Amino acid sequence: MMRKIKNWMGSVVRRARSGADGGMTTSEYAVGTIAACAFAAVLYKVVTSAAVMSQLQSLLKGALDAKF
Repeated sequence: MMRKIKNWMGSVVRRARSGADGGMTTSEYAVGTIAACAFAAVLYKVVTSAAVMSQLQSLLKGALDAKF
């Protein structure tokens, strides 16, 4: 999935650099927004995975149970 996104982004960048379209500014913003949303979705999936959640819970438990 990430390889497809990377290849698609590369083709968009190549078309933007070719100067074939004078109205690329709006499309660049749209592509940037889509890329940011895709990154956010991947990050959300990673953070909400079972392994990461258990590590975060153990980290927080250790911090809250600290003796002073």
